[in-house]
Amino acid sequence: MIIRMNCFLPKNIIAVSLAFACFIPAAMAQPKLNLKYKSSTVYAGIEVGSKGVKMSIIEVGKNSRKDGSFNALKDTSVNTDFISFTPATFAATLNGLTGLFNAALKDYRISSDKIYTTISSGVKIQADKEKKVEWLKNLSDSFRNRINEPKREVAVIDVIEEARLSHLGIVPEDRRYTTFLIDIGSGNTKGGYFPSGNTKDFKLFQLSWGTKSTTNAAEKRMGDDKTLANYNKNLFRVLSGDANNEIVYAVNISNAFNMSDYVAFSGGIAWATATLMYPELLENPVVPVTYDELMKFNEKLFRDYSSVSDKMVAKNSADPSNKDALAVAKETATVNKVFDQKAMLAGTALLLNIMRQFDGVYDKKQFYLVKNGQVGWISAYVNQSLATQ
Repeated sequence: MIIRMNCFLPKNIIAVSLAFACFIPAAMAQPKLNLKYKSSTVYAGIEVGSKGVKMSIIEVGKNSRKDGSFNALKDTSVNTDFISFTPATFAATLNGLTGLFNAALKDYRISSDKIYTTISSGVKIQADKEKKVEWLKNLSDSFRNRINEPKREVAVIDVIEEARLSHLGIVPEDRRYTTFLIDIGSGNTKGGYFPSGNTKDFKLFQLSWGTKSTTNAAEKRMGDDKTLANYNKNLFRVLSGDANNEIVYAVNISNAFNMSDYVAFSGGIAWATATLMYPELLENPVVPVTYDELMKFNEKLFRDYSSVSDKMVAKNSADPSNKDALAVAKETATVNKVFDQKAMLAGTALLLNIMRQFDGVYDKKQFYLVKNGQVGWISAYVNQSLATQ
């Protein structure tokens, strides 16, 4: 099913569906893509991220340069934990990258020159920290050898360009200069806005905290007490300490509070939170949320996590046999496979800490959770590449 891009709306949210599932290359037999435009080209973008390898398949209309006519046709991923930098995760990442490339090439019949391959800024940042930069080169070289394309570009996207492309791909033009976009990844957080009324000048927002890094920091403090209560206590300590100081400083120097009316959150935790908080809005790619609503949901995750399981969601549906109810249960199951209880607690707590900086007494910002943000960068990347051809 098709996700209509640039559908970040304040009230009347366009109802579309989000296809987000774990990917197994061997299971894809004669897949079909439901194209929207009469005249269009299909592209694929494959990204090695901190948690795994993601592929987005995009339909580009012939008038894309004028009207931004993009549609996300498919979004798939393989969890490989590349930033652990072990032989096992390296091999899993190489297999995932190769498998997704071959799926795009053979199963979806996308020509090689229309398949873009990149390594995310989060991976680069972590590699720099751990002095593992050579792993990126080794992965790229091994991948080129596997697919027999010695000249293939595997671009390492720097953090500013990745954040800029994400903004261009996610936020519609009428909100371009009034929206502060924040992408929460597993290893870090990045985002920003355009302060000068053009798309060249981009004000970067960056944090060294993400869902997984926050989870890991809390777990390291737990000692011998492995209970959820102790984890939650230490999660609060982590986010009240160095993480909070970094968040406050980053928001202050960004000047985003004064320059933005809307704050949109993308990334895996935004998708997961929106899905579990509002399962009835499954087909809405963007969901508005308030600070108080998210705080109550965070408490629910700690006190009554079973209530957001796919089984409970299906049970609470008015008609469990209803097609929409089954789709909700399936999507909820996918969320629970990607994020466990600790990760959900860490991700929503990090969201709350950032949102708190914008929840002023007199000037309250409008917050949004963007579900399909993971395809934003590739739509902008393709459009930018086409413009230079």
